[in-house]
Amino acid sequence: MNKRQIEERAEAMIGPIALENGVSVYDVEYVREAGEYFLRCFIDKEGGVTIDHCVSVNHAMSKALDEADFIDEAYTLEVSSKGLGRALTKDRHFAQEIGSEVDVKLYQAVDGKKLFRGVLESFDRDSITVRTAEESRVFARKEIASVKLTLDL
Repeated sequence: MNKRQIEERAEAMIGPIALENGVSVYDVEYVREAGEYFLRCFIDKEGGVTIDHCVSVNHAMSKALDEADFIDEAYTLEVSSKGLGRALTKDRHFAQEIGSEVDVKLYQAVDGKKLFRGVLESFDRDSITVRTAEESRVFARKEIASVKLTLDL
């Protein structure tokens, strides 16, 4: 089973578990870092997620994953809130954040810059549009390394 299939199957499993615990699934990722595998489940709730939400979802998801046993490698399950400076990776993330300030990081510089900050105006399958201080800019998704909500500290 490849990375995407693992993520999709895990997301399908955690959806009902999240609902039972009064939260929703924001994203699921299966990654290898420093030689170890992690299945990360990010949850959300209007008004915020508490540690109790994370613990409850983690316990239920761990049990469901043990029963399904579809991941061959040893891995660590992590359940957390989606975070403040979260990445926008799926269409549903972009749809939720129209009107929010984002940081767009590009693989290659455009006009001498790789990082653009502005308000997310729109998106489609191939591009996103961001209103920067100077203008509305359209970025091809294939040129984007990451899009994250702006985190001003």
